[in-house]
Amino acid sequence: MTLITNAGCDRGLCRRGVGRQDKQLNTYDWLADIPGNADSTDLVEVQFKNTRKGYYHNVNNLDLRKGDIVAVEANPGHDIGVVTLTGQLVKLQLKKANLKSADDIKRIYRMAKPVDMEKYKEAKSREHDTMIQSRQIAKDLGLDMKIGDVEYQGDGNKAIFYYIADERVDFRQLIKVLAETFHVRIEMKQIGARQEAGRIGGTGPCGRELCCATWMKNFISVSTNAARFQDISLNPQKLAGMCAKLKCCLNYEVDNYMEASKRLPPKEAVLQTTDADYFLFKADILAGLVSYSTDKRAAVNVETITMERAKEIIEMNKHGEKPESLQEDGYAVDEHPIDLLEGESITRFDKSKKKKKRKVKAERQEAKENIVKEPKQPKAPAVPKVEKGKVVGGDKPQQEKALQGQRYKRYNQRKGHQGKGPEDAMP
Repeated sequence: MTLITNAGCDRGLCRRGVGRQDKQLNTYDWLADIPGNADSTDLVEVQFKNTRKGYYHNVNNLDLRKGDIVAVEANPGHDIGVVTLTGQLVKLQLKKANLKSADDIKRIYRMAKPVDMEKYKEAKSREHDTMIQSRQIAKDLGLDMKIGDVEYQGDGNKAIFYYIADERVDFRQLIKVLAETFHVRIEMKQIGARQEAGRIGGTGPCGRELCCATWMKNFISVSTNAARFQDISLNPQKLAGMCAKLKCCLNYEVDNYMEASKRLPPKEAVLQTTDADYFLFKADILAGLVSYSTDKRAAVNVETITMERAKEIIEMNKHGEKPESLQEDGYAVDEHPIDLLEGESITRFDKSKKKKKRKVKAERQEAKENIVKEPKQPKAPAVPKVEKGKVVGGDKPQQEKALQGQRYKRYNQRKGHQGKGPEDAMP
């Protein structure tokens, strides 16, 4: 038996397309490098526009790999999609898709031909105009609905209209008008706000792509209790996602918080010491720390202790004992984390670059304007001197004294005094 392993890049995808690709709802195929994985089943996952996926039988035993464009069976005609997964993982994806019967799994006809791609591109070019025109038709009919997206089938014989509506809508008349206008078979599919966000895509407040646009297929209801268990502020602006609904990620860690909260002391328990009674103020569930205050409604004399110490004091109070303080052996718990970069500046690495850029910019500007700098003048002497009736050097007080002495000297010369005059009083 000869086993062929894939090395390097093939069909533009490395390692049989294990890595990311340009389609939404990408699945990481961690079994792709195992020999014989693709031959273990004839089921293939094919993705169409945005988040629509389908599962098909490879009845013709085509050599399909991730990224191949294929023509698949549709009703009516055929559709064009991209292979996103093969092998054993397709069976697991089928369980998530929750297909009701095996009849929903159709066949793959062939690899897409140039003629198929021309029809496909022609059909896709009409989607945006069709969506704008269908919105106007729905508005003229007075229907309370929003058509969010239109998807043409690969052969152009059918169009799927995705719409959002808060209440039930009677769109029988709408289907007739759309069929007469666009001359294709019409299929209406209602989606929710989460599905619409997944089809449009985007970036969440965490900086990553939206979960509904990358890997989530089934949406579980999210309630505000998930935020309460995690002690998250009930701020609608922070709890809402791109779809204006509660974020799906609120459910990711709620189970861990619920498990950790079982170790917390009772909320109604009062810790009694020889000095005062303490009431539960707040709790850090994952860190295992609880804070108690002497006032039920305000932070007064707040003490932070571990959950084990709180339970120990509760047991002591049950036996009629009261400790001197909540802290164990006078040891206080520091609930503030240590910031290793507390004394550092965020822009400490940017200063040198800015100085360098300014220096280079100044040099370029000087070379451009051909600026000739004048030679520097020599510094004035520290002791003032009188040259040609002008005082040179020294500061202002020294210059004034030198001028005054010059005036006294001239006065003495005119009067004929020799060493007798006001200049004798000068130091």
